[in-house]
Amino acid sequence: MTDSTSETGPLHHLARTHLPADLAERWTGLLRPAARLLATPEPGPGDVVVGRLGGLPALPENEEWPVWEGHGPLSFVASVDCAALPAHALDIPLPTEGTLSFFYFDGQIDDGDALVWPKDPDTWAGSRVVYVPAGVAVVERALPVVDDEDVEFEAYPEVPLTARVEWTTPDAWHPDFLAALRRDGHAADPAGGHPEEAQAFVEALWDRERRADHLVGGHANPVQNPVDYEIAHAYLGKDGDEVTWSDPRVAEEARKWTLLAQIDSDDDADMMWGDCGALYWLIRPEDLAALRFDRALFTMQCC
Repeated sequence: MTDSTSETGPLHHLARTHLPADLAERWTGLLRPAARLLATPEPGPGDVVVGRLGGLPALPENEEWPVWEGHGPLSFVASVDCAALPAHALDIPLPTEGTLSFFYFDGQIDDGDALVWPKDPDTWAGSRVVYVPAGVAVVERALPVVDDEDVEFEAYPEVPLTARVEWTTPDAWHPDFLAALRRDGHAADPAGGHPEEAQAFVEALWDRERRADHLVGGHANPVQNPVDYEIAHAYLGKDGDEVTWSDPRVAEEARKWTLLAQIDSDDDADMMWGDCGALYWLIRPEDLAALRFDRALFTMQCC
């Protein structure tokens, strides 16, 4: 397991190369450490396997396979061994033992008819995070039987995951980044534009090679809009209240949520979320510390 969070790392160098000194310092202060999970189909002798994509889940005997009532079983996406993750290097209160498993209703059963959206609480049961404490006996589960004989419910290919600690960046359109521009006197457009001083930096960020981003902790890598703002907007409107994106409560609420895990589209595991999208689970730090994974919220973004 490697650690790429040195202050002389590539992201710090990128900021100092392309931004004024005051803004570079402000931006690097927004960086957060994450465990980047790397699909490693053939782990080498020195690789530490911290989890896996796909395969079949190992669950306690009294734990039912997650089901979205009225729709069907969720697909098993990934699991991580908390004891093997570099929890000490992250800034979230991740459990130091036990296993986290991630499930999602991926459209296999209904050809994508039912979608899981954060803005619709009736669909929240279409994703699930299952935490199994250390020492609890588990058994590998067979795929559940689907009533429709014309539907073939399949598991994703199993692919081991290794990890390394890396700095992650807020999206270039994230309100925290735009706020940093404005605080330092740069002419950031409140509607989301970047001043001339930041254009070269933003372009350099976009030019960085995009890999499959499987993450635990850190900043999400959004395909569309900032993920924490999407979750905050949905959470505030969960009881049917009308909430605009410009409502100041959205920014306040967004800062109460943190990325638990992101699972990207991945060729090795035959995972394609929409059109080259990614799955995101967010949680409040106090719920994470209390192991209240039932309070995690989910969204999916794609191109």
